[in-house]
Amino acid sequence: MLKFILALCLAVLTTLSYGAEALPAADDPVLEARMLRITAELRCLVCQNQTIADSHSGLAIDLRKQVREMLQANQSDAQIIDYMTARYGDFILYRPPVKATTLILWVGPAVMLIAGFLILILVLRRRSRMSADQFDPEDPQEKP
Repeated sequence: MLKFILALCLAVLTTLSYGAEALPAADDPVLEARMLRITAELRCLVCQNQTIADSHSGLAIDLRKQVREMLQANQSDAQIIDYMTARYGDFILYRPPVKATTLILWVGPAVMLIAGFLILILVLRRRSRMSADQFDPEDPQEKP
């Protein structure tokens, strides 16, 4: 029983040691909502598959702080996004614009899908032309 109580205490203490410091509450909820809306459109440069609003990386925290400061300086959403794009390139935009440098991002998945279907059709056609003796017969005794 004593071992169980010690193990339970150890589990509770271990769980408590992973607590993170709470973020301070926003002074201006409207400004905070604008900041979250803008950062939801910007990609985290560290995580690359999360927005700055969702990421917990140090860079994302710094960029959220910078966006908040720019909003406090009365800059518009477009000015902030233009500044971030000028500084980090189109990669920071979670939905990059369609232009020559980002065309592969927009067209690439469709091209890959069509190529996959064409390869599948070619393989299936080739297999349909093969005679039955070219396929390995299944031995029912080998199945578990």
